Amino acid sequence: MQNYFKSAKLDNVCYEIRGVVLREARRLEEEGHRVLKLNIGNPATFELNVPEEIQQDVIYNMHQAQGYVESKGLFSARKAVMHYCQQRGIAKVDIDDIYLGNGVSELIVMSMQALLNTGDEVLIPAPDYPLWTAAVTLSSGKPVHYRCDEQQDWFPDIDDIRKKITRRTRAIVLINPNNPTGAVYSEELLQQILELAREHNLIILSDEIYDKILYDGTQHTSIASMADDVLCFTYNGLSKNYRAAGYRSGWMIISGAKHLAKDLIEGIDMLSNMRLCANVPAQLAIQTSLGGYQSINDLVAPGGRLYEQRETAWRMLNDIPGVSCVKPKGALYLFPRLDPKRYPVVNDEKLVLDLLLQEKILLVQGSAFNIDDHQHLRVVFLPREDTLADAMGRLGNFLEHYRQ
Repeated sequence: MQNYFKSAKLDNVCYEIRGVVLREARRLEEEGHRVLKLNIGNPATFELNVPEEIQQDVIYNMHQAQGYVESKGLFSARKAVMHYCQQRGIAKVDIDDIYLGNGVSELIVMSMQALLNTGDEVLIPAPDYPLWTAAVTLSSGKPVHYRCDEQQDWFPDIDDIRKKITRRTRAIVLINPNNPTGAVYSEELLQQILELAREHNLIILSDEIYDKILYDGTQHTSIASMADDVLCFTYNGLSKNYRAAGYRSGWMIISGAKHLAKDLIEGIDMLSNMRLCANVPAQLAIQTSLGGYQSINDLVAPGGRLYEQRETAWRMLNDIPGVSCVKPKGALYLFPRLDPKRYPVVNDEKLVLDLLLQEKILLVQGSAFNIDDHQHLRVVFLPREDTLADAMGRLGNFLEHYRQ
């Protein structure tokens, strides 16, 4: 009998956050082992729950979620996002400029399908959140990775971006606050990126899903608020700020030079219509989330869970000989580096697999985030401090034995 094969479109699509090592973790769990999953930013796993008032509002209004709604989303939810744009200084955003989706992931894929022809290039940070690279590839585009400089708090290297712009370049992706590094970009840097976009007629694609998860008084600026002459797509949602990852509730905002993008927007409308609408119950959560008490502020302040967990994990990682880590200013991750003189890692996927098998701790290898070296790991700091402290101690012991 003839075998069935996946589409060739998937040949270069990679998403190792849920890859080979995770499958091994599931096998261990099926055998009865308890695995500490520090591989994915899933707040509910660690009892960081959706605020009660949001859950109650969804339940109370569930009777409204029985039928399809307008393909772009519920009016009340989009109105709340529009007000959020006003608070963030993103000018001239109307209801019709806002699209609700089944998480930001769906909207990223949808916008790449609308934008890209075969061979079109998109500039993506390295390290990146790998969905961006996968979405560009799946949409027949070419991801081109620009360097983020670890010695400069993981800020993008403007000169490297400039060198990689070609006649096929269509857009620049920003992930700010950044996953996996935790960097939060300055207005000076954002202005430099805008200048490149102006000079080369590029679209800005700004992933801002962590825009409220900020530490040490760090301020986040939405790049779309800094220019109304550059076409900007801004992506955000409830998964992280409101701990509602399972709701799959996100939005995309189109702002700036919309008059130059009528045909592109028509394509996005077409794709939005084809899926009929995003899941309606999750849309019911948006208005209450954006307009209610922002409990995330308590979690990221000194003494708050996320703040203290970041402090513990960052301190203990840097205490491991041969390990260094830039302190994250935002998001939920640490991206430590292993000194190659002490830890000459050849295969970082094997390293995290060995850690999983020996210590039952699941991390993600740095190369999964589309960087060239094998000397980094991504660590999620969502568990409580005592669990994190134990895990970092075991990681240090593992690395010492690995070196030997």
